[in-house]
Amino acid sequence: MGKQLFGTDGIRGVAGEYPLDPATVHAFGEALGEHVAARQGAPEVLIGADTRESSSWIAEAVAGGLASRGARVRYAGVITTPGVAWLTRTGDFVAGVMISASHNPYLDNGIKVFGHSGFKLPDAEEHEIEQKILRLREQAAPRPLVLAADESLDRRYLDFLASTVTVRFEGIRIALDCGNGAAFRLAPELFRRLGAEVVAICIEPNGRNINLGCGALHLEALQTCVVENGASFGVAFDGDADRAIFAAENGRIVNGDGVLLAAARALKAAGRLPHDTVVATVMSNLGLEKALEREGIRMIRTPVGDKYVLEEMVRTGAALGGEQSGHVIFREFATTGDGLLTALQVFEIARRAGCGLEELTHGLQVYPQKLVNVRVREKGGLLDRPAVAAEIQRVEAAFAGSGRVLVRFSGTEPLARVMVEGPDQEQVDTFSASIAEAIRKETGL
Repeated sequence: MGKQLFGTDGIRGVAGEYPLDPATVHAFGEALGEHVAARQGAPEVLIGADTRESSSWIAEAVAGGLASRGARVRYAGVITTPGVAWLTRTGDFVAGVMISASHNPYLDNGIKVFGHSGFKLPDAEEHEIEQKILRLREQAAPRPLVLAADESLDRRYLDFLASTVTVRFEGIRIALDCGNGAAFRLAPELFRRLGAEVVAICIEPNGRNINLGCGALHLEALQTCVVENGASFGVAFDGDADRAIFAAENGRIVNGDGVLLAAARALKAAGRLPHDTVVATVMSNLGLEKALEREGIRMIRTPVGDKYVLEEMVRTGAALGGEQSGHVIFREFATTGDGLLTALQVFEIARRAGCGLEELTHGLQVYPQKLVNVRVREKGGLLDRPAVAAEIQRVEAAFAGSGRVLVRFSGTEPLARVMVEGPDQEQVDTFSASIAEAIRKETGL
């Protein structure tokens, strides 16, 4: 039986509405409390939150549910998702809970759960907790627990981040776009501690402006800030700071693909890239794969989602993996993508090389890419139909290894997503249109 509440990244929805209504959120706390109590007596659970106006009441409802089942709660206050994961893994916490909807607008929120390992809970455990939630939500009125933030947890996390680099950043001006989110205090403090001159924007959260025209999904403000302030580097974080997107000193954007190339080169040169392997997803640009190939580095692709990247990294022993969207995982230090950690690693690589992001990503030719969405009646068996399969094979043969075709289905809508990538824009446009048309003819829509 499939899960009803948990998606690929915890429970997410509109705050105040099912499944993030007070009764269900409190029942989640009760269910998690029962779950962890069965594994450890007098368990302690960590809770952190982003800056959404709903995050505090959701955190208090979860805490109330946990307390009702005998669990002790420590509250980190506003902190990043990777901060919660690291503190859970390195502290005496049996589990960690992050209240955030990442890059979504402020009306949305979510609940992410980490085990003591620092990894998100396995599907089987999520299913077990879900069944408890559905049973408990009808039984009692929510009893929230008033929380006070323990600022020592912030200190521990920042101390850890600072320890991952061995250089200082005196003489470097860095522009930060904190997206009015979880990194609004932590990021400026971290880089100033390491000697950088920091120009920080979007550091005035009001509960409703998280990700609003800023942060990792809206990069214009960062680009302007970098150029107008003569910054050497710029970086933008999303709402819970598990991803980072960069701007070079000329304002050019460097996404997760560029970070993977720069980090892979540096790690290989230092003998810290096991099996000369990097893990990315099906959405990473073909240009990254070709650039890594020239460096003697193999790239393994997974389905979209940092969860799948991490699973493959664990399976293969890879030290570096990530997504084009800016989730980058440095397994030497973390079990999750961490925007602050990624920024530190990138800036250290640049500092040691004595160059900027333009030079670090030299050789990355971004191939033209076209994505076409096609509405379909059904997903099953579509790609096996002769006309569709033949058109895909024709395009792949025409590319002869110089391009890429990816047809996948939306997880939430009746859509086939056709992505074609190659060295020539006109050819990419033509091929994506021909595959989309073959799918339309087969579905009759």
